[in-house]
Amino acid sequence: MIEKQPDTSRGNILIIDDNPENLRLLSRMLVRRGYEVRQAINGIIALRAIEIQQPDIILLDIMMPQMDGYEVCKWIKNNPQTTEIPVIFLSALDQVQDKLKGFAAGAADYITKPFQFDEVLVRVQNQLSLQFARKQIVELNTELEQRVKERTQQLEDVHAQLLKKALYDELTALPNRVLFIQRLEATVQELQANPNIQFAVLFLDCDRFKVINDSLGHSVGDQLLIAIAQRLQSSLPNVDILARFGGDEFAILLTNLTQPEIAIEMAEKIIEILSQPFSILSYPIYINASIGVAYSQPDYTRPEQILRDVDTAMYRAKSRGTSCYQVFDSSMYQNALSFLQLDTDLRTAIKEQQFRVNYQPIIALKTGKIVGFEALVCWHHPQRGLVPPGDFIPVAEETGLITEIGYWVLRQAGEQIYHWQQQFTDIPLTISINLTPRQFTQGNLIAQLDEIIRETHLNSRSLKLEIKESAIMDNLKTAQIILNQLRQREIQLSLDDFGTGYSSLSYLHSFPVDTLKIDRSFIQGLDEIPQKLGLVPVIINIAQKMGMNVIAEGIETAHQLAQLRQLNCDFGQGYFFSQPLNPEQAVNLLLSFPQW
Repeated sequence: MIEKQPDTSRGNILIIDDNPENLRLLSRMLVRRGYEVRQAINGIIALRAIEIQQPDIILLDIMMPQMDGYEVCKWIKNNPQTTEIPVIFLSALDQVQDKLKGFAAGAADYITKPFQFDEVLVRVQNQLSLQFARKQIVELNTELEQRVKERTQQLEDVHAQLLKKALYDELTALPNRVLFIQRLEATVQELQANPNIQFAVLFLDCDRFKVINDSLGHSVGDQLLIAIAQRLQSSLPNVDILARFGGDEFAILLTNLTQPEIAIEMAEKIIEILSQPFSILSYPIYINASIGVAYSQPDYTRPEQILRDVDTAMYRAKSRGTSCYQVFDSSMYQNALSFLQLDTDLRTAIKEQQFRVNYQPIIALKTGKIVGFEALVCWHHPQRGLVPPGDFIPVAEETGLITEIGYWVLRQAGEQIYHWQQQFTDIPLTISINLTPRQFTQGNLIAQLDEIIRETHLNSRSLKLEIKESAIMDNLKTAQIILNQLRQREIQLSLDDFGTGYSSLSYLHSFPVDTLKIDRSFIQGLDEIPQKLGLVPVIINIAQKMGMNVIAEGIETAHQLAQLRQLNCDFGQGYFFSQPLNPEQAVNLLLSFPQW
């Protein structure tokens, strides 16, 4: 593409000469060539004319009264507004010194009189071309600078947006995990330089937030998170940084602590402000929080260390119940290491089949005879020996390993009871097996049970599943569906540890439960004194009114047995009858046909 050449024929020319004839002659010739021409007969008039309208080029005589051409040129060049106007001297002075003086004054060219018009025209055209080219370059540079400025602003805006996206939570607009860790890292580095500074981190997790998402939907859950963030921001203005860590977790950094109690007071304040209901789409929603608190320690060198400890403290608070806080101490770290080791050992135990199933007999209290067994998993650790279920079942439940262990127990116990039923045809044996909350909520629970029953040839009416109240109450809709599916298969259902959990009679009435199992804590209080019977008569009465039977666990004395028989309790188990037995011991017990 050929660039359009500037049109020099329409340039604005100012001629300065004290000779009217020279002015007339030059003006006439330049006008004929299409130029716009103005005239000035001395330097003073010329400078005024330049102020009124700047010319594109100046033709300047030297020998003029009052103010010669050198002075006029210097004035023009010294003025920032006119310094770029090219000046061509037209003078009869033809000495080299005169020309040098002219160029020193700032002239662009020098023509000696008498001049040839063609020469004047060519030089004028050349200077105008250069002048127009300079103007074009200036305009292009200005345009380029503007474009660069605009592009730079665009890049800065994009960078700011990317930075905001990288460092701030999109939903709540709070700082996110990345920014929080950056700020915490700077604080930890400051701690290394000055061990006397004190700071604290609070880690907050909303209790049972999943229930809200599952029942009201994720949209309501998102709006609740926004409302929680806004309430925390407005109520905690003086924190160093409040961040959303992800999900329903928030983190707070408190620096320059003057007293450690400030962090505890803040935890208590957070629990209080979150206890007030939130109104989301006209729903009054209540939320509780578990909070971990960790203080600065000289041995913290990385932010991950304090985040690890405050997370540990938060989980300890959650294990204590809802709306609790817990301050981290070193024993928790050791417990966390023990948990990790136990988790590793459990995985090895599953792989190497270190588990065994023991069986505790269940007695019909009216006849004193065995009617079934409860399957209890036990773990023979190669170094630690027998590990009590209370030590490893919670770990397996939290890590999800309980699902694999639980199905293994179901299969083992199903095969064993079927074998005993074939051996002892005159005893209508049943098998009771515990389902933990995680097992109960597994989506493939029913399919797994169907497969195990089919493979073990077990009559489903011989299987009794023991389920804790909490597993049902945490998700009522899902629980109702699962329980109905179990009922369709004629699998018996037992509500485990009844009386220690929710014990809601309204829900109990709507669930297809066959048996209430009285927790051992109630049985231990039984003796011959009527005032010590506690809730046991009430639970038995509730069960009878609803057409259910009752199992009392943890029977250890003859007095307890007699009292339960007097209360018409249906079944019982405990060390008074037998401790859990391995399969061989259980067979020997059955062969002895015991009766209590």
